[in-house]
Amino acid sequence: MFHGDYTEYIRNMEIIEKELSDVIFKSALYVHKTLGPGLLESAYQKCLILELINRGLIVLKEVQVNINYLDTIIENAYKIDLLVEDKIIIECKSIDALAPVHVAQLMTYLRLSEKKLGLLINFNVMLLKEGYKRIVL
Repeated sequence: MFHGDYTEYIRNMEIIEKELSDVIFKSALYVHKTLGPGLLESAYQKCLILELINRGLIVLKEVQVNINYLDTIIENAYKIDLLVEDKIIIECKSIDALAPVHVAQLMTYLRLSEKKLGLLINFNVMLLKEGYKRIVL
């Protein structure tokens, strides 16, 4: 149970999430620099998982999530590509360009899973920063 200043607690959580997202970006950047664009999403995802684990992070792949729809639990309604440290959702793509629907999808995942931070990473770009979006709810 939390005891103390709630504002300080929230500030510390935001710092932790910022540090985690920095590690994730550096890991994705390394994967992208090593492999380059043009591979399937699954290849980038597997390499990113390896990078994150090698950097000491806990990573879950293809996390099945239930939803509550009209007071009925729908099991395995969707899956999250990667969940890092039970805090950050990562959606990996290898497509020509990110579309608004990809951002909307990640926002829905964040809302339904009650997570605050999501990263949308498209590896099929010349510069990774062009395919990287940070979404905060």
